Amino acid sequence: MRMNSDVSEAIKKTKKMSNRRDFIKTLGLSSAGLMMGLSASSKPTVIHLNGVGPSALALEINPFIVIEPNGKIILINPRPDMGQGSTQAVPSLLAEELEVRLDQVTIWQSDGKGKYGDQTSGGSSSVRALWKPIRQAGAAAREMLVKAAAQRWSVPESECYAKEAKVFHKPSGKSLTYGEVADDASKFEVPKNPALKEAKDFKIVGKYAPRLDVPARVTGKAVFGIDVDVPGMVYAVMIHNPHVFGKIVSIDDTEALKIKGVQKVLKCERPMPHRTAEAVAIIADNYWAALSAKKVVKVHWDNGTIPHTLTTDAYFKKCAEAATKEGLKGEESGDFAAAFAGAAKKVEALYETPFLAHAPMEPENAIAHVKEDGTAEVWAPIQGPDWALRDLAGYLKIKPEQIKINVALLGGAFGRKAYHDFLLEACFLSKEVKKPVKLVWTREDDITQGPYRPGMMARMQGGVDEKGNIVAYHHHPIGESIQFQVFKAPNDKPDDWICGELSQKEQKYTIPAFKVSFTHVSTEIPIVWWRSVYASNFGFSQEGFLDELIHSAGKDPLKARLEMMTDARFKKVLETLAEKAKWGEKLPAGHGKGIAVFKSFGSISACCVTVSKQGAGVKVEKVVSVIDCGHYVNPDNVKAQTEGNIVMGITAAVKKGISFTNGQAEQTNFHQYHVMRFNEMPAVEIHIVESGAEPGGVGEPGLPPIAPALANAVFAATGKRIRKLPFDLNTLA
Repeated sequence: MRMNSDVSEAIKKTKKMSNRRDFIKTLGLSSAGLMMGLSASSKPTVIHLNGVGPSALALEINPFIVIEPNGKIILINPRPDMGQGSTQAVPSLLAEELEVRLDQVTIWQSDGKGKYGDQTSGGSSSVRALWKPIRQAGAAAREMLVKAAAQRWSVPESECYAKEAKVFHKPSGKSLTYGEVADDASKFEVPKNPALKEAKDFKIVGKYAPRLDVPARVTGKAVFGIDVDVPGMVYAVMIHNPHVFGKIVSIDDTEALKIKGVQKVLKCERPMPHRTAEAVAIIADNYWAALSAKKVVKVHWDNGTIPHTLTTDAYFKKCAEAATKEGLKGEESGDFAAAFAGAAKKVEALYETPFLAHAPMEPENAIAHVKEDGTAEVWAPIQGPDWALRDLAGYLKIKPEQIKINVALLGGAFGRKAYHDFLLEACFLSKEVKKPVKLVWTREDDITQGPYRPGMMARMQGGVDEKGNIVAYHHHPIGESIQFQVFKAPNDKPDDWICGELSQKEQKYTIPAFKVSFTHVSTEIPIVWWRSVYASNFGFSQEGFLDELIHSAGKDPLKARLEMMTDARFKKVLETLAEKAKWGEKLPAGHGKGIAVFKSFGSISACCVTVSKQGAGVKVEKVVSVIDCGHYVNPDNVKAQTEGNIVMGITAAVKKGISFTNGQAEQTNFHQYHVMRFNEMPAVEIHIVESGAEPGGVGEPGLPPIAPALANAVFAATGKRIRKLPFDLNTLA
């Protein structure tokens, strides 16, 4: 690992500290536990927030909170950071209840061991899942420290309070640092129901605060996965079949082996959840040599076994055929068939969303060292060390305790780096060459190989009565299922994720006859979660089609949605949007506004998009987004994540997706797989509704309403209805 002398010394000292630790206690708290280590000796050099990275992760720290006699405090972050801010957000929950400032602590990343509970960053779950248990961990530690100080002074605990890593005695003004009472505190039973602060008393949570890790990222000091080195490692690059699942017939490495630094060219495997692909790996002393060799290795592939479903045209044709048939019923309230048949106006439509690549700025990479003694160690930017531990143990056929995982900062992921094919490739190669192997995928590997957000269709049906009321609604999503392809769930039942998210219970529209069904159409194109998962597909069909029904009823899009809503939180979000976006204002000629609202990951998000006609197309002028995510940690981070969702949401709506022709991806890099440019960015406003509800997600919920609001704005400005993504903003009018 690349590290300076201070970091190396920190590792040596902290390993000694771990062996001499006087106390470790465990507090079982629903999904996470507290282990507060209190060491009577040693003074490790600590790595602060602006230097957090893989170098810190080699330290064998087990508890969530470690307090040293000198007052140094270490907080463990159990959720990897891929840009969403978990490095600071989760420890903020600990610090709030522990009564310390974030600049008083050092933060380390967990390593996948079971004592830390669920450690996967995904599903916008970090704060909402850990809101109570992590705060309980901090509160329990605080109560133990206060009790220790009170006994030291022989005073009642009620006369003592904690503040900024010290315990104070109110009457006398005396104080003791946490480090001074840590050893005494270790002798107490851990409180099972520690008192948590009320929201009005928060000092950190819910307040604006600078991200302490940002300066290091901006200046290049932060260590991401792709930056990590370990002693004795070699480099590897892959040659993946453009057809993904073709078989290797022969490999000609004659020219490659002439390149200085190239050690070996070998057949490799890429293990994926639904099947394993064959690949070729080049092993070299340095990355440039390996990459240069990749250009001259000649691989003869047999692509005769490519599944016919490895083309997007064939896949969507099957989806369209399935749309003419009844799906598996996921939910129905009222009699949809009768209500639809009796409607004065009937509307039917087919909506379609494409496959999308994740394309994180940092491509997939990992260092693996599978050792001859049967143990293994990896360094990688992964979303879940616990899931990685499970996958590595299964693949290498060794016990989890024989594996050490060092989680690096992630340069983006969006769901991709919870899919561990690249990590298992690195393990395969390390086992073969008997050395640590640093594997780095190219951008072409990332975009052509997947996995992708699944392309999906939705058959939509609805009916309006004589009075202009929407009386029938049917949402029928069709396509490949992550549950079925990745997790091998039985496909004779509706997809619970899709149907549950689209249910009336979640989306709250009070339509008398409301139905959700599902049809599974399989494909061999690899798929996995993409930012906001299926909400990014079906927020578009739900809110676009509701706009069609509302237009058919002759009503205002916002007022009609409010009429169908009885839920107070949904209504507040829409009312806030109406106010902030000035929904009722008269627009200049050629302008149009569109709205959409969708609930996902426990949060309600709505947006209003304004467009203007520009020649044969339209320009996106402004996006106003409103989110109710309940309690949150940092409003600035909520806004930052929502801004990112706006960028990805517009990109997904108007930039070309992934298409497979003759079994291979047509897009290979950013010259074909486009993202929004700075000059395309509209004006943006983000507003947070202060509901005080239980925490919801933030990293993903802002995305689903973007595409439908944009499409609805296009209709308002041009009269052209958008039912298929992506669409070209320049050829609409």
